Amino acid sequence: MQKEVKDYIHQLDPSRVDDIKKLIEIGTAVTKKEPIMWGSMVGFGKIHYKYVSKREGDTFEFGLASRKKAITLYLGWDVNQYEGLKKLGKHKTGVGCLYIDKLADVDLNILIDMIKESVKSLKTNPIITDIQ
Repeated sequence: MQKEVKDYIHQLDPSRVDDIKKLIEIGTAVTKKEPIMWGSMVGFGKIHYKYVSKREGDTFEFGLASRKKAITLYLGWDVNQYEGLKKLGKHKTGVGCLYIDKLADVDLNILIDMIKESVKSLKTNPIITDIQ
């Protein structure tokens, strides 16, 4: 784990440290990539995307961040379409984000399946031009 990720973990609210470490372990296992800092987010892997409009950029395959109100998981697709969402447990969603207060509030197996499905979906997404 990179020094910056360790520094990020050390500055977290102590009540979030174990959950963030567990999510980093899951992200590493699912993506087979080491975590790196992307600003204030921990990300795994690197993808390059290019929209039809010619706008393009880089982002991660899967990411997470400890925010003031919740742990935010960045999933590259519409999490509201995931079949297991109803059984996940206590959470909120955005278009590509899942918000949880703590891992104990959700079914960890369903969460891992969501992360796996999200990462897998990138391989067939037409706007993704490169995955590293």
